[in-house]
Amino acid sequence: MGKISTHLDLDVYVKAFDSALRIFQLSKAFPKEELYSLTDQIRRSSRSVCANLAEAWRKRRYEGAFIAKLSDVEAEAAETQVWLEFAVRSEYLKKEEAAELYQNYNEVLRTVVGMINHPETWVLPGDRKG
Repeated sequence: MGKISTHLDLDVYVKAFDSALRIFQLSKAFPKEELYSLTDQIRRSSRSVCANLAEAWRKRRYEGAFIAKLSDVEAEAAETQVWLEFAVRSEYLKKEEAAELYQNYNEVLRTVVGMINHPETWVLPGDRKG
């Protein structure tokens, strides 16, 4: 692993971003009646994983704020997995496509939980426990 200067350098961010883009592409084929429900929800939650990772990275000056934002990442990743299940059961996504994405989010979740459990690795020196 090279030097991490921004959230863009985090492997977990890259995986989440690539997964969100894949979800966007696949969700274009969802039925029009799902546009303001499942399609919108899965796109929002998958993008939120990325946005919250970026925010967490910028909040690592304060351990509490960093962990709180990572908890949001965890919740959004799990929500995305739920929407993937709905998409498969509704026959909007092939099981294999969804399984790969679901696994990507399992990996995101594993990494984020590790970051939450060991914030000292990530928080900047001089943390004020904010």
